[in-house]
Amino acid sequence: MLEQIHLLAAVTILGVLEQAYFFLQVIYARRAFGISPPKISGPPEFERIFRAQVNSSEYFPIFLALLWQAGLFFHQGLAAALGLLYLYARYCYFMGYRTSSSERLAPIYFSTGVLWILLAASALGILHFFLSHYMGLNILQLLTA
Repeated sequence: MLEQIHLLAAVTILGVLEQAYFFLQVIYARRAFGISPPKISGPPEFERIFRAQVNSSEYFPIFLALLWQAGLFFHQGLAAALGLLYLYARYCYFMGYRTSSSERLAPIYFSTGVLWILLAASALGILHFFLSHYMGLNILQLLTA
C-alpha cells in the first residue's frame, strides 16, 4: 500500500513545510514592523506578507484534498508532479505578493490552473471507479477497443 501513496505523502510534507515557512515569514514581519498579535494591519509591506500567508493557508486544504484524490483514483505520479508545480507556484505567489500586489497575479492564475487539473483528474478517476466497480464498465477497455 505504501508504494501507492509515498509520492503523495512526500508532496504533503513539502506542502506542510512550505506553510510553516510562510507562517515564519509573518512572525519575522511582525517583529520587523513592530506589529503584535492580534493586529493584522500595518504598513503595506506587512499587510502583503500577512495576506499572502492567509491566502495560501485558505487554499491548502483544497490542495491536499485534490492531491490525494487525484493520486489515489487517477495516478499518483501525475498528482505528485502537479502537487510540486502547485507548491512552486504558491512559493512564487508568496514572494511576488511580498514585493507588490501585482506580482502575485501570474502565480495565482497558474496555481489555480493546477488545482483545476487536479480536480479534473480526481473527478475522472472517481467516475472511472464508480463505473467499473458498480456498473462493470471499464472505460479504458472501451476506449482502446
